[in-house]
Amino acid sequence: MSRALGLASTSKYVRSADWTVWAVSLLTPLILVGAASAQGAATQQTCVAGQSSLQVTRFRDNGDGSVTDVDSKLMWMRCSAGQSWVNAQCTGQVTAFNWPDAVREANQINRNGDAFFNDWRLPSLRDLATITDRGCENPRTNLILFPGTPSSVFWTSTPRPGGKPEDLAFALSFGAEGVLVARKDERFYVRFVRNAM
Repeated sequence: MSRALGLASTSKYVRSADWTVWAVSLLTPLILVGAASAQGAATQQTCVAGQSSLQVTRFRDNGDGSVTDVDSKLMWMRCSAGQSWVNAQCTGQVTAFNWPDAVREANQINRNGDAFFNDWRLPSLRDLATITDRGCENPRTNLILFPGTPSSVFWTSTPRPGGKPEDLAFALSFGAEGVLVARKDERFYVRFVRNAM
C-alpha cells in the first residue's frame, strides 16, 4: 500500500524532519526550515526556492520506513543505519561504520529480515547521488523523504578506479564536502538501498 507524501506549501514544498514548517523567509529566495536532528538538537536546512532537484512527487511512500524512487526504480530506507522508523519519523542515533562493517550490517539486516526484504545493499555513488538535493544545504537531501539525515559523509559501494578495491571507496557528503575518496577503515554513515523492480 502506498501513500502520497504531503507538500507544505502550494507552490513550493518546504521540508522538515517532522513535516512541520517552522520558518519561511518571504523576503529572500531562500527557504529556511528548522528540523529536529537525529540527536534531537535543532538544525536548520536552507533551500533555494524553486531550485530543488529532489521532488517528493518522484517517490512512493511504502508505509514501512522505505520510499521507492519511481524514476530510478530504487527503494531506499528512509532512516540512516542505526535509526529506526517509528511513528512516521526516524528515531535513535545514526551509526558510523567503517566500510567492511557497513557491508556486514547490510548482510545482517538481510539475514534477519528486519526490513521486509533480503537484498539491501550499500548504494553505488550514482545511486546515492540520486537522493541529493542541489538546491538545499544542511543537509543536501529532502528531509520529508529522509528525516534526520545528518549533513555528513555516507559510504557508497563504488571502489576508487585505479586503486586497490580493498583499500579505497567513494563516499558522498550531504554536507559541503561533496564526493570523497576515502580509506575503508574510516567511519561514515550509511543509507541502504535495494532495486525495487
